[in-house]
Amino acid sequence: MERLTLLGLPLDPVDMQGALTRIKGFLAEPKSHQVVTLNPEIAVRAQSDAALRRAIEEAELVTPDGVGILWAARSLLGVKLAERVTGVDLTLALLRALPGLRVYLLGARPGVAERAAKEVERLGGVVVGTHHGFFQEEAAVVEAIAQARPDLLLVGLGEKQETFIHRYKAHLGARVAMGVGGTLDVLAGEARRPPQWAQRLHLEWLLRVGLDPKRWRRAPRLWTFVGLVLKEKRFGKS
Repeated sequence: MERLTLLGLPLDPVDMQGALTRIKGFLAEPKSHQVVTLNPEIAVRAQSDAALRRAIEEAELVTPDGVGILWAARSLLGVKLAERVTGVDLTLALLRALPGLRVYLLGARPGVAERAAKEVERLGGVVVGTHHGFFQEEAAVVEAIAQARPDLLLVGLGEKQETFIHRYKAHLGARVAMGVGGTLDVLAGEARRPPQWAQRLHLEWLLRVGLDPKRWRRAPRLWTFVGLVLKEKRFGKS
């Protein structure tokens, strides 16, 4: 299926296997590629953040991350997407499907990326570098990544990750760069995913917001997303 447009943003209607196939193709090409896992919060921010919008528009792959995206695609476009393709799930799938993948981990608090690296290697990846997310001098970090020349760059820089990748994509030397949110914390054992029953019922986002006070300030964006979808469904595109 061709790329869709959802709330003015591109969306590739891929399932997990489709995303893996696309990324395997990227890894065979010499240039760098950006993967965005589009969730409702990112979609809302992109409505007023021109740099983020451009990063999403120019990404080589935009996957549906979140039950809200599946709902919006069905409501607005009449397209029933097969499944969510989240940052953490896609990361784990890549490591399992492509043993020997050269991986660089960027983000999280000092020490977290190093602990996550042990799990990446246990899953079959080869870690070629790590760096925490608390840095001011971006050029030095970009240079370190370029020197390592990873196949896969995992970036967990919160709201900055997509624009960071887009800004430096041509200089990172990574075949694939993906913003992965809290995935490094999950790999490091710093954070646990909600239980399987919550994931099956598509309640993972609700438990994450409800159980983590740090996420409470971000919750209003979920309701804003719902409002945007309902408004477009009723009145059409502005």
